[in-house]
Amino acid sequence: MIELDHIGVAVKNLQDARLAWDAGLGLHLGGIEEVPSQGVKVGFYAVGGPRLELLEPLQPDNSIGKFLERRGEGMHHVAFRVDDIEAVLSQAKRAGLRLIDEVPRPGAGNSQVAFIHPASMHGVLVELVMEPRNGRPQTHG
Repeated sequence: MIELDHIGVAVKNLQDARLAWDAGLGLHLGGIEEVPSQGVKVGFYAVGGPRLELLEPLQPDNSIGKFLERRGEGMHHVAFRVDDIEAVLSQAKRAGLRLIDEVPRPGAGNSQVAFIHPASMHGVLVELVMEPRNGRPQTHG
């Protein structure tokens, strides 16, 4: 099973960005979590099925920091929830897709994540997310 999990938005400052989303649309950020393995601080908005994720770089020279420098704030990736991340990575590799991660790494909320390069996905960075066995990842903060 593959379902849309979230859309990631790169921001320079998560607290500043949340003011626009909270005040402007009346949304409520579910919490903020640092994800050291990815060098980001994240916050998720529950907006129906898929969520909206705000990503702030912890260092200016990591992937999100470099993205912000090159492109500015905005949509960064589309994430799909999968039941078996290793099987999907194997399928993607057999299909000739360029993988950023050949093995999953820790993500927000104790999830496992892996990325497929945008060059293989017509310009879209794709994240695969496998939830912890106890359900959808939660953020705390």
